[in-house]
Amino acid sequence: MTKQLRDLTVVSNTALNERLILLRLTDHTPLPRCTAGQFVQVRIDGSPSTFLRRPISIHFVDETNNELWLLVQLVGDGTRRLGQLKTGDRLNVLLPLGNGFSPVQNPGERVLLVGGGVGIAPLLEYGKYLKENGATPIFLLGARTRDDLVQMEWFKQFGQLHLTTEDGTTGVQGFVTNHPVLSEPEFDRIAVCGPKPMMLAVARFAHQHNFPCEVSLENMMACGLGACLCCVEKTVRGNVCVCTEGPVFNINQLTWQI
Repeated sequence: MTKQLRDLTVVSNTALNERLILLRLTDHTPLPRCTAGQFVQVRIDGSPSTFLRRPISIHFVDETNNELWLLVQLVGDGTRRLGQLKTGDRLNVLLPLGNGFSPVQNPGERVLLVGGGVGIAPLLEYGKYLKENGATPIFLLGARTRDDLVQMEWFKQFGQLHLTTEDGTTGVQGFVTNHPVLSEPEFDRIAVCGPKPMMLAVARFAHQHNFPCEVSLENMMACGLGACLCCVEKTVRGNVCVCTEGPVFNINQLTWQI
């Protein structure tokens, strides 16, 4: 898939809570085709301490309005600069990068999409894709507290929605692995994105029940093109760059102890 360097225009920059923003971007020509699970590298302008691009998962693609949505967690100088962007500002973006989640395997298949924290980002676009192509997405999303669960009205449009919060303010109290939807699993495969301990726990569950399972890794990236080697992950085929070989991997490719 051809990579493009674009100066995209900010349609809107919406604060969803104290730590998360939704950036909606567009261009005067059609955006390149993006696959759910891929990511972009954005250039941070106006931040003297930020020299490298920042990798951000593709959250949603609105083909009707030619928009690309990014869910951004404000964690440092670079992302806080993104939080200051205004409508009409330009953002330099390299896209699309990496390999995404698997396409629909069988008509009518049920796919469990498990997300934690900002790891929910790529699952919205994947849920949309699955529904549009005859599959049934089932979302299982977790966060520390109710206010950390964002975009829920969008997830509901594409599939069943199950929630957990660590403090019990919404959904089932505890981690995603505590949710009763896992007690009598009625799905064909699993896709996961979030903190590594959560992904490991879900990978163990999938392994125990013989469910095919893909995880979206969040290794630190600098170039996004496989040149800097800072995102290397050990696999059964040896060390590979997550930015070019992933970020989505089948758990059978990884050397995780599950």
